[in-house]
Amino acid sequence: MNIAATRRLPGPAWDELEDVVIGERPDASILIVMNEPVPFDAFPELRLVANFSVGYDNIDVDECRRRGIAVTNTPGVLDAAVADLAFGLILAVRRRIATGDRTIRSGGWTLPALGREVSGATLAVVGIGRIGGAVARRAEAFDMRVLAISSREGDLDAALREADVVSVHVPLSDATRGLISRERLALLRDGATLVNTARGAIVDEDALVDELASGRIDAGLDVFVHEPHVPERLRGLPNVVLTPHIASATVETRAAMTRVVVDNVLAFERGEPLLTPVA
Repeated sequence: MNIAATRRLPGPAWDELEDVVIGERPDASILIVMNEPVPFDAFPELRLVANFSVGYDNIDVDECRRRGIAVTNTPGVLDAAVADLAFGLILAVRRRIATGDRTIRSGGWTLPALGREVSGATLAVVGIGRIGGAVARRAEAFDMRVLAISSREGDLDAALREADVVSVHVPLSDATRGLISRERLALLRDGATLVNTARGAIVDEDALVDELASGRIDAGLDVFVHEPHVPERLRGLPNVVLTPHIASATVETRAAMTRVVVDNVLAFERGEPLLTPVA
């Protein structure tokens, strides 16, 4: 079968695929993307979209279903890497690690403000799936009190009022877009920390920038609403640590994600059930 991809994927599994064209290929029946919109008109023969990501919010899954196009993603293999980065952001923000680095590089020594404890703090995990659960397990090693919030259990508003740290791990959907709204951000206690490694649009970005600019809370952000654009006001704030959507960006995890993509493609070519179908 003819395969097109928007980029070459990392890891040795990629070399198991034959005759992959990077870019447009009108005769392609398989398209490999990284959570990107699918230009259906450019691929009239398309039958499989193999997504190099857990999230697929930028793929029109309903239109894929209507056209009889299968969609797969890469769940399970990036849970640890994302949880590690989330916890890294918690530590970086609460203990002023990035601020300390900037202070020394600029010739200074004394921090402008003290940090806040991680050990013993209360952590609200919004979305207690695979990744959220991995964050909660890491929190236990720091003797944190964990408030687990899912679509079926937990009071989000009450957790936001009570938490010292909030870590967001829900997928982006119509139900979760703007979930952490201006009104809910206002519920956070002074000195609280918001960490988002899920999707930028889950949080009201303008409202978050306003809260951060006030100095009332701080944040660690790996995701933004209009990536790669980052709001200009965020760039100059000292109470936020910013990373460029790198939660899964380790050599090992990206290779494992490629393995899942390739296995789905090979299964499709053999007429076997897909490993991780979403449509």
